Amino acid sequence: MCSATRFPETVPLSSITTKNVIRALTGFFSVFGLPTVIQSDQGTNFTSRVFAQVTKSLNIKHVTSSSYHPESQGVLERWHQMLKTMLRKHCFSSGRSWEEGLPFVLFAARDAVQDSTGFSSNQLVFGHAPRGPLKTLKEQFLWTVPSVTTSLPSYVSSFQKRLQAANQLAQQHLRTAKASMKRRFDRKSCFHVLQVGDQVLLLNPTVGSSLSPKFEVPFEVLSKLDEHIPSQTHLITHDITLSDLTPVRMHPYCASPHKHELIKQE
Repeated sequence: MCSATRFPETVPLSSITTKNVIRALTGFFSVFGLPTVIQSDQGTNFTSRVFAQVTKSLNIKHVTSSSYHPESQGVLERWHQMLKTMLRKHCFSSGRSWEEGLPFVLFAARDAVQDSTGFSSNQLVFGHAPRGPLKTLKEQFLWTVPSVTTSLPSYVSSFQKRLQAANQLAQQHLRTAKASMKRRFDRKSCFHVLQVGDQVLLLNPTVGSSLSPKFEVPFEVLSKLDEHIPSQTHLITHDITLSDLTPVRMHPYCASPHKHELIKQE
């Protein structure tokens, strides 16, 4: 997805190996040209030596998002959610596979006006909205067919000016939308100061299923270790074994409910 125009592109792949990813990107580059910067996650298909050689030979800067922080590329993650929802509805209504409905879903997404930019992706990339089902219905009812009355040089000149003006206006709308989202987020955000006796929830990042609750039963704040340190529950010190690939979060280790009851009994 283009971060400036929000133009999405989706290519079905049998496997996400480095070879298949490079082949899909090559097809995209042949249509839209070589980008200056590419951002991706830290998957092995993007961090491999072959992918690094390809981006270096094409003079493309490759940056990766932070590990276990999908919000670093939130626009793309939001597009993934919307794409899954649209494909799910298409498959449910038509009874066909998602591969057959993917071109129609992409057409609808690219032709929809973005709230953040004020334009559709097609308008920002191609300079005009493509001829779709609504335009064909309009032509049938009004019996009108657009005719070309300008010369090619004048059309190219006006097209470039129109495209430049649309992109500048889209950037203004994008900055306004970002500021508005920040104000809405800051309106509800506040710093919570925990006191002794407050109830807190224990975050369990190792849940077995995505539908399982991520927080365990409430714990009670028993004491403060220091005024400059957030309130903490009782801690149990013991040896734990972690694999080299397991991410460690910089938070205090909290006891399970069973061990919490044992502490109270002591």
